[in-house]
Amino acid sequence: MKRIYDSILGEHLGSLRQMAFVAGPRQVGKTTTCRALADAYLNWDASADRRIIVAGAEAASQACGLNQLTPERPVLVFDELHKYPHWKKFLKGFFDIHEADCHIVVTGSSRLDVYRRGGDSLMGRYFLYRMHPFSVAELNTTDMPEAGLIREPMPIDDEAWEALLRFGGFPEPMLSASDRFSKRWQRLRHAQLFKEDVRDLTRIQDVASVEIMGLLLAERSGQQLTVANLAQDVGVAPNTAKAWVEALCALHVGFLVRPWFRNISSALRKEPKWFLRDWSIIEDVGQRAETIIACHLLKAVEGWTDLGFGTFDLRYLRDKRKREVDFLVVRDGEPWFLVEVKAGDTSPSPHLAHYQRQTGAAHAFQVVLNLPYVDADCFARTTPTVVPARTFLSQLL
Repeated sequence: MKRIYDSILGEHLGSLRQMAFVAGPRQVGKTTTCRALADAYLNWDASADRRIIVAGAEAASQACGLNQLTPERPVLVFDELHKYPHWKKFLKGFFDIHEADCHIVVTGSSRLDVYRRGGDSLMGRYFLYRMHPFSVAELNTTDMPEAGLIREPMPIDDEAWEALLRFGGFPEPMLSASDRFSKRWQRLRHAQLFKEDVRDLTRIQDVASVEIMGLLLAERSGQQLTVANLAQDVGVAPNTAKAWVEALCALHVGFLVRPWFRNISSALRKEPKWFLRDWSIIEDVGQRAETIIACHLLKAVEGWTDLGFGTFDLRYLRDKRKREVDFLVVRDGEPWFLVEVKAGDTSPSPHLAHYQRQTGAAHAFQVVLNLPYVDADCFARTTPTVVPARTFLSQLL
């Protein structure tokens, strides 16, 4: 099934000299998407390919056929390269020698994100694209967003909508739409995340306790995360619990949404909210609804940022009187639109109007999961408005 990332990577390969780094959760479709574009493919997990990569840039270039005449510059894909301890040095040398000879795509887990934050010898040599599970907008269209970002509303097929809600946005369980397959897939993914990725990609020794933390966090999606309480529940020190949460975020088990403050130092002292990447395992109706919207909003803000439309961030709002709005999307440092999530409640939240006045956000939406699609532009409204999730989400990424 074609994905929006086919269009994104196609545009990159057609117009940019930099390498394309594709990062995202396990089993989100990185390898499938990138292999379809590849003229040559090397996977670190394959022993024969691993020997080629370790042998150096020249061995890799020969294996990929760069010494042969081709009508167009070939696309080379290096898969799971982040597992190689010297992957950055290898890529720097390969790119500096063969920049004019080929296009380079590198796929892997969030370690591509993690290393991006430190001193980076690859600076200027790549652009990062963060891949997410399917969303309503992507099921409707795989076209690139326009400069205005917000799409025209488009109805999603009823069957596709139900599959997305029930089985999550990861390709295999959503497309299979089978309870039996979904449960087997969830067990396998859980084992791979906690038995392999935590062990292989972090320095954490106590994998069993991290798995216990993962099970506890699976019940707390959409809730404020108090690290001290979580540490007590798991039986570890608060600093250890904080480091483990960061590791689970880096491995795309879940993500944190922090409160919005003009004073960033104040925001850092407040508790973030935790969300799972896979909402299909959440039983509570309200938590599932909020997590579905959170995942869609995260995909939008990260996608718009990666595509160069600006710097976007996802936050939430809460004050000492416990007035709260679930989400605030920030564009280039300024509040853009507010989102309050409800499973079925259509009574407008008074907190939307309050926080719209406080932040100056252009739009304020109460997004209701169970409302039928309405063929109207949500973003044409500038006052607090109750909108169907099916309409609102179709206008994102």
